[in-house]
Formats: sequence, C-alpha cells, structure tokens
Amino acid sequence: MRLDLFLRASRLVVRRTQAQELCEAGAVLVNGVAARSAREVRAGDEITLKRQRSILTVRVKEIPGGKQVSKSAAASLYEILSSQNLETDDPFAV
Repeated sequence: MRLDLFLRASRLVVRRTQAQELCEAGAVLVNGVAARSAREVRAGDEITLKRQRSILTVRVKEIPGGKQVSKSAAASLYEILSSQNLETDDPFAV
C-alpha cells in the first residue's frame, strides 16, 4: 500500500493530500529515510511524522485490505513507539 494511502487509512493524517504535502516537505521518514508519498509501506516499517509542534514515530503492524478502515480498526494498524511534543516560547516558531 502507498504511504499516503496508509497514513490516511490509519488516520494519522486527516486527508490524503495532507499526507502528500508532508512527504513533499520531507516531514515523513520511513525507516529513517525521507519518503515519497508513493513509497510502498510494509508491516514492520517505522514511520516518523514531523509536524509543527510534535514528532510521532509508529511501527506498522498490518496493512489494511482496502482504502476504507473503520475508526476502531485504524488504531490497530500501528503501534506508537514515541511521541514528542516540541514546546517553544516563540509562538511564531515553525
């Protein structure tokens, strides 16, 4: 399954276009390497999402059979390895 489709199906991002934009910006790493949205994701891969104020690292447990996944099943597709909030005093920092 494509990375952008997995991010959407697992509900780690809200929209597929948002997943594509994160990949284009270099904010998504798969196994420590910047990944394009078309990259194939496999069980066991580690995905790191860098956002404005947080860094989330998850391990893929299973790949869904289709694009649509129920809300309860989406959380079972991955396990959270680390979640780090980046706090800054500057409200305009990116």
